[in-house]
Amino acid sequence: MKKFSIFILVLCGLIPNLIHAQETRYFEMRTYTAHEGKRPDLIKRFQDHTLKLFEKNGIENIAYFIPTDDTNNTLTFILAYPDKESRDVLWNKFANSPEWQAAAKASEANGPLVAKVEQVFMKNAPDLTPEIIRDQNEGNRVFELRTYYMMPGKVDAIHARFRDYTRELFQKHGMINVMYWYTVEKDPAVQTKLVYLLAHKSEKAGKASFEKFGKDPSWIVVRDASEQNGKIVEKITSVYLKPLPFSPLK
Repeated sequence: MKKFSIFILVLCGLIPNLIHAQETRYFEMRTYTAHEGKRPDLIKRFQDHTLKLFEKNGIENIAYFIPTDDTNNTLTFILAYPDKESRDVLWNKFANSPEWQAAAKASEANGPLVAKVEQVFMKNAPDLTPEIIRDQNEGNRVFELRTYYMMPGKVDAIHARFRDYTRELFQKHGMINVMYWYTVEKDPAVQTKLVYLLAHKSEKAGKASFEKFGKDPSWIVVRDASEQNGKIVEKITSVYLKPLPFSPLK
């Protein structure tokens, strides 16, 4: 049935439009630090109200996570908009809706829930994000959010290395490539960053996989060859996350 549906879309000329829609999506990753003891209330507000209101106002829910580190009082989520131009329009529509304002006010009857908000805007990394991969561990896995701070002028170099080698080597060592983005910086002088999600069976498995990857002779050859003209990556951050029950991405 699925193949037949795709065939119909191809006949109607809709597949190119669908691909274009995926490529033009504009992403926002927000990390909320909750006030002490307030994260359960914050999660409940998302589950009972926020996700539905995002969808109602044209905002796509991608993923909702909390860290595997229980001492970290944050909630990270990723949204998508049809394009960059629609972001502020749709967000303001959501934020000013009477339903959201009522839900927010009711949830904060005993005090505000969020102490700090961090946001990162991103666009799809062309030809890095794979087609949807059905993972047998879906619903029972953790994710690793990795951010690469590149040396000046090295975006093309990191892109080529991931496109041609790194993702395949990740797969070889049991890591699932999920999504890849480049940050959209407010200041054009700031070097864009590569942000991506990997899926692992567990945090322990993810760390073991990366250890094997780092020692793989194939990776060492690729890394050294790609850095003949200088270092590519200045700094890498890694955070392990577990999806909330209502997260579309699990």
